[in-house]
Amino acid sequence: MTGERGSATVEFALILPAVVLVILAVAEITVVARTQLELAHAAREGARVAATAPDPDAAIRAAREALSDGLAHRVSVSVSRPSIVGRPASVELRATHRVVGLGWVVPIQASASMRVER
Repeated sequence: MTGERGSATVEFALILPAVVLVILAVAEITVVARTQLELAHAAREGARVAATAPDPDAAIRAAREALSDGLAHRVSVSVSRPSIVGRPASVELRATHRVVGLGWVVPIQASASMRVER
């Protein structure tokens, strides 16, 4: 019986790093997915303002205000707004996420377009 206990301990020690790696991978994927969703929401907010207001800075402010404080300073926002009614106004947001422990950089972006109303 003592030998079985020892083998269980060895098996646990061998499998533990793999379990920890899977948990960390799931956490990183969750962070990237949440950031993607937040950028998509902010892009829609920016596009909504860009479609109704002629000032591109107003669309940039709206997009940044829709982001959480931790993400707002790490995002670049670009706005393309034609002056012709009916043409699409576009807002694009770009950010990066550095994977903990590996140093990999994951680019994350989102964009939205709406027709210019006035």
